[in-house]
Amino acid sequence: MALQKGDKAPFFKLVSSDFKSANSDKKEVSLDDYKGKNLVVLFFPLAFSSVCTAELCSMRDDIGEYTALNAEVVAISVDSPYVLDRFKKDQSLTFLLLSDFNKEVSAAYGALYENFAWGMKGVSKRSAFVIDGNGVIQYAEVLENAGDVPDFDAIKKVLNELTR
Repeated sequence: MALQKGDKAPFFKLVSSDFKSANSDKKEVSLDDYKGKNLVVLFFPLAFSSVCTAELCSMRDDIGEYTALNAEVVAISVDSPYVLDRFKKDQSLTFLLLSDFNKEVSAAYGALYENFAWGMKGVSKRSAFVIDGNGVIQYAEVLENAGDVPDFDAIKKVLNELTR
């Protein structure tokens, strides 16, 4: 059954890169790190693809709006942490990219293609979730068409309601 508003967000602990250090130390990031904060979780199919790049660069360009709405942002894909490290640096992304290389979190959120383009299996579906500070989903959007992007206006509207 698909996740929806009011559901408890599935726990995650994934590998990220600490892109602030010279040696790009890897670190684990979990849902618990965001207790008491609003969190936007984006799942995206593949780093460096055109739609994913446009989507995440749009988020980068609007990050001030999300910060003003008291929200943190993370983006998750099944790419390796090393690919995500390069993608983040190349696109000057200002939020964490998390590797779900084992595909467990994407599956838990109902955001995993069994079959994707070119015969690839187990790729994250483009999806967006807003999780409140209590770990409850306030917005859920899982897109079947990888060419579509989440409704960022709807996401901002939900975040605005949470900050009231």
